[in-house]
Amino acid sequence: MGWFPASLSADARRLLATRALRGFADGAVSVILPSYLAVVGFSSFRIGAIVFGTLLGSAALTLWVGLGSNRVGQRAVLLAASGLMLLTGIGFFACTGFWPLFVVAVIGTMNPSAGDVSLFLPAEQTALADAVEVRDLTAVFGLYNVAGAFAGALGALASGLPVPVARYTGWSLAAAERGAFLGYSLIALSVALIYTRLRTGRRPHPAARRASPLTKSRRIAIRLSVLFSLDAFGGGFVVQALLALWLFHRFDLKVATVGVFFFAAGLLGALSQLMSSSIAARIGRIRTMAYTHLPANALLILAAVMPGPRSALTCLLIRAAMSSMDVPARQSYVMAVVAPEERAAAASVTNVPRSLAAAFAPLPAGAMLEASNFGWPLICAGGLKIAYDLLLLMMFRSSRPADERARDGTPGPA
Repeated sequence: MGWFPASLSADARRLLATRALRGFADGAVSVILPSYLAVVGFSSFRIGAIVFGTLLGSAALTLWVGLGSNRVGQRAVLLAASGLMLLTGIGFFACTGFWPLFVVAVIGTMNPSAGDVSLFLPAEQTALADAVEVRDLTAVFGLYNVAGAFAGALGALASGLPVPVARYTGWSLAAAERGAFLGYSLIALSVALIYTRLRTGRRPHPAARRASPLTKSRRIAIRLSVLFSLDAFGGGFVVQALLALWLFHRFDLKVATVGVFFFAAGLLGALSQLMSSSIAARIGRIRTMAYTHLPANALLILAAVMPGPRSALTCLLIRAAMSSMDVPARQSYVMAVVAPEERAAAASVTNVPRSLAAAFAPLPAGAMLEASNFGWPLICAGGLKIAYDLLLLMMFRSSRPADERARDGTPGPA
């Protein structure tokens, strides 16, 4: 069995495959996007505005889709999202002006982050939770995020390919990087083909018509969403596209070098998430989330004040080995504490604030980078995320899902 839980179904494996394909696409464009926009003459503030548009649009679409996905089925939502992903790649390839690109960014699926902040997320999480046993949720979400992180690392490494392509074809670097957006569209087609084979989520949840989107789980979902929005707002200052832009400006690093760094960081993040389920089994999901996050955020602040690229990249790599361990525990916690028929709505309500809050951070981050190449965005991110970790422990340390209480023989409600 190894890393694969016994209840891992064929549908769960398909969802791991689609997460990997999307992760590869996101990893590549998160590095290529700021490079391409800088090459064609966009300022740091305008690049931040494009990143803001991608996150804001994803948040709005995710909320709208997530609250109604139980009524149409997750597969239909995922197929529609794949179509939008296809059009997004075509839009970024076809448009060159700021305002057309901003419009495509708002209505499309482009993800400038190393993580998954798209409208795919609630539907995939719900379908995945329905495809495995509750006891295996953390382990399966660990695999799900590892698939995305590992593929994202490969995508970041591949972001350097436009440089040799431009060299050997005679194209400009901007033209070579622009062509990567067509590759993004081709991946969308591959993802859609896999979704057509899903059995999970073909029909609406049987309880969907009897319940409002959130009734039983409303209180805990809203409390979690408030905290997650604080974490995401901090993370928005250092989404991968903006962190790449800071490395370009601060240390004059090349695209290929930054791509190799994100490849290594992605591998460390992917491998660390495999440990999440075993840590959560010992100390619980909430403690896993906070105890692994706190030192990672301290390292983010330390990286901001490092004088040279080696020391800064070292801090960021050590941070990468810890900063993603909370993700499977967080996703599993949400799925475990809500009623099954409310999972799609809860996933949307807890994930949308993450996207929405993260969307507003790139604007001040871009302004900071426009004014100075010092790591103010990293300091803001680290401070806000540390505050989130401490509040999470204070508010939810005693709120344990049923499977954790049953494992420890602890009576009482979650």
